[in-house]
Amino acid sequence: MAAPALFRALSHRNYRLFFCGQGLSLIGTWITRVATSWLVYRLTGSAFLLGVVDFAGQIPNLLFSPVAGVLADRWNLRRVLVTTQVLSMLQSFALAALALTHVITVGHVVVLSVLQGIVNAFDTPARQAFAVQMVDGSDDLPNAIAVNSMMFNSARLVGPMVAGLLIAGVGEGLCFFVDGVSYMAVIAGLLAMRVAPGATYREDQAIWHGLKEGFDYAMGFEPIRGILVLVAITSLMGMPYMVLLPVFARDLLHGGAHTYGFLTSAAGLGALAGALYLASRNTVRGLGRVIVVSGVLFGVALAFFSFCRTLSLSLPACFWRGSA
Repeated sequence: MAAPALFRALSHRNYRLFFCGQGLSLIGTWITRVATSWLVYRLTGSAFLLGVVDFAGQIPNLLFSPVAGVLADRWNLRRVLVTTQVLSMLQSFALAALALTHVITVGHVVVLSVLQGIVNAFDTPARQAFAVQMVDGSDDLPNAIAVNSMMFNSARLVGPMVAGLLIAGVGEGLCFFVDGVSYMAVIAGLLAMRVAPGATYREDQAIWHGLKEGFDYAMGFEPIRGILVLVAITSLMGMPYMVLLPVFARDLLHGGAHTYGFLTSAAGLGALAGALYLASRNTVRGLGRVIVVSGVLFGVALAFFSFCRTLSLSLPACFWRGSA
């Protein structure tokens, strides 16, 4: 199957299955992200608790992802991904059941966020490693990574808009249920893949040795070390604005759930534009300068957004911030 240069990774059958299934599932994931934040802020009116819930979902990644990355080299990756997707589906259905029966509390959300964070800690490195198998380890791997970014940001554009409309119309519970159903698409895609049975996994070294090997490589290779430092700074100082978007939408822009959804989607549209640019590139040369400029533009856009008090200015600011 021929694919345009921009989507050449889709010429691989396994990757096409992943693209279709994961694309639908990611829309559901963004629906849940928006619904969760809006639910917490609606129940508590507390920006602090918004941060607590986000922290609860992210801290397991920090704690478990390094070990999960080492284990991903030892386990059957497709089996790991099917397991993580099933567990994520059950987590979404649990949120839906609690919300639809009107018994949900912030405590429930925190516990389920921690559980989802643990699942994500194993899912993310396994999914990234599995990309090599899905494109048969060919030269299309960089394009597969770029197309995956496009898929993620397309879902980031569509999911929040859908979430905002669903929340405004019927509440958060249905959002969680839709997310749970969406996982069935990626599970079906994974099960339909044809993966070579001979692909096995490393068990010849201790876990701590694998951790040390990965750390030494990342810290000893200057480009990777620089990117990791930039990502760490941006994640710590810049990305938390996403956590506070419900506060901006309701208290500063005097809107509702739909306003929150539009702000998130605007950032997703900007990120999609950036992903399209990356997917169209045939070489990594020159990306160092692009990364530096993008970091600067991200900071400027974030500062500009902090002063916006109208939706007409906030939406372009979010787009600008997302594209950077």
